[in-house]
Formats: sequence, structure tokens, C-alpha cells
Amino acid sequence: MEELLRCRRPGEPLDAARLTAGVDEMCAGVPRRNYGAWVWYPWSGRLAHVLPAEEFRLVRTDRNRDKITRQEQRTLLRSRIGVIGLSVGNSAALTCAMEGVGGSFRLADFDRLGLSNLNRLRAGIHDLGVDKAVLCARQMYEIDPYLDIEIFPAGVTEETIEDFFGGTPDLGLDLLIEECDTPWVKVAAREYARDRRIPVLMDTNDRGLLDVERFDQDPDRPLFHGRIGTTTARDVRGLDAAGALDLMLRIVDESRLSPAMTDALGRIGRTLSSWPQLASGVTLGGALVTDTARRILLGAPVPSGRHYVDLEALIAAGQAAVAVGAAS
Repeated sequence: MEELLRCRRPGEPLDAARLTAGVDEMCAGVPRRNYGAWVWYPWSGRLAHVLPAEEFRLVRTDRNRDKITRQEQRTLLRSRIGVIGLSVGNSAALTCAMEGVGGSFRLADFDRLGLSNLNRLRAGIHDLGVDKAVLCARQMYEIDPYLDIEIFPAGVTEETIEDFFGGTPDLGLDLLIEECDTPWVKVAAREYARDRRIPVLMDTNDRGLLDVERFDQDPDRPLFHGRIGTTTARDVRGLDAAGALDLMLRIVDESRLSPAMTDALGRIGRTLSSWPQLASGVTLGGALVTDTARRILLGAPVPSGRHYVDLEALIAAGQAAVAVGAAS
């Protein structure tokens, strides 16, 4: 409550006496224990006393100003975001929640947290075995208990995809973040998004690759920038492992993978258990997705396209520039 006063009166000197008087005025005779809301977190056994929703969000996002204005923050909190795939997608969902990008979320993943996920997914060993969608929702509620979150712990399937995208326009998504590695889901989700004119973001956390597909602006746009031609979700349903790998490589453009990822391709299933992924790349991807999602939802001119934020190349180039400048 004292932080709320400081946020509302940033130019006033608020000593202890003024803070106490201001809090008493805010309560307007209501006992402090009855002001705001009490939030119960059954998975951790914690009970928290928080400000009412509007005041809570004003204080929690106050340090966003004015990179995000208060009016923009209200606009963002009216947005509904879908996230498919909550290993890599966990970082994007949590960063969106922290930044106040989205007030309503749908989270889908059929998998449970395993020990090998902890190299890139923020969780603890006490979370092992928890559904990834449930885990992500818990983490987001601990940031903002007023979020509206719907989980799909069976993932996106033929039976759930209609509900995930919303059965009616007023329940539809404003933006989709797709971070799964199941071919049918990747293609079908885009078909649904294109049909409903929903923009799609995808980060692959290799060389900082970010895909932006503005189906809201161009509903005739080919999926994956045309990299899979006319292939449909029906076409990829029965793919074997080799076929699925070939599709994924066409999507991400095998010729532009990092040397480490290129080297890994021939060893997956022999000397490597799966695709290599690092926490740094996944965290960078969460930042890239959130920043782009914010600008799209606020109506900024963000075109469709494929973008790379390759830190290894960028930092090496910067060091070379410094060295040249020092020599001259």
C-alpha cells in the first residue's frame, strides 16, 4: 500500500507520517486485513495478501513506465495469448507475464517436467513430474494472481484445438506463440491461426531465430514463409521419424543452422538423445518473443519475416570493430 502511494505521488516527499496517513485514507475505515484480496497457493501452502487487481497491476508494472505507458499496459492486459509447447514456451510465457503482455492465456503441453528439462526451464527438482502446462500456470499466478489462465495438459490435439483457439470470436486468441516440435501441431496451429487471422510467433533458440507470421494482416500468406510449400496438417500426420526431421529442417532452413546444431543432426538418436538446447538461447528467445508480441498487440508496424539475433556473430563483429577502431 505504501508502494501504491509512492507510485501515485512520485513527486511528493512521503515521510513515515504521510505514508501512514495515506494508507489510512486509502482504507477508508476498512481494516487493513480486509483491503484487497487474499490469494491461496495450494501447491506451496502459501497465503498472500495483495492489493486489489487494478492497484496491484499499477504497482507491479510501474517500473515499465514509460517504455510502456499506462494506457498501453491496459491494452496489453486485455489481450489473450496462446502458448503451445512449454519447455521453450515457458520462457516466453513467463516473460510476457512479468512484462504485463497479456492478461489472459491458454497454455498447452502434453508432457511432464523431466530432469533433463532443467538445463533450460526455470523450475526446481521438487517440480519433477508436474505437467508442464500446470507448472507454467503456477509460475505465472505467482507473478500475477489476477491472470486468467486456461491449461491444456493433453496438449493441442484434434479434439482440443477448437477449444484452444476459442469457439467464438469473443473468446479467440489475439496472438499465438508456437514452440512445440510435433509436426501436426505446428502445421495445424498455423492453419487455424491463418483461418482466424491470428499472428504467430516462433523462436527456435538456435542463432536467435525468430519467425513472425502476420496472418492477421495477410490471411493468404503461406505457412512458414512458404518453406513447406502446400503441405497441410493432414499430410504430416503419419510422418515417420525421418520424415518429421526432414520437415523440421525445411521449416528452420538447415543451411542456416549453427555449426553445433548442424553437427548434432546426424548424431540425434545415436550419441545424442535429442536436440541440443541451452538456457541462454531459450531465455533470449523469451525476450525476443515478448518484445515482438508487445509491439504487435499495440499496433506497431511489425511485418512478417524471419529474423536472427545471433549473439555469437554480433559480439564477435563488435569486438572486431573495437579492435579496428583502436588500431586506427
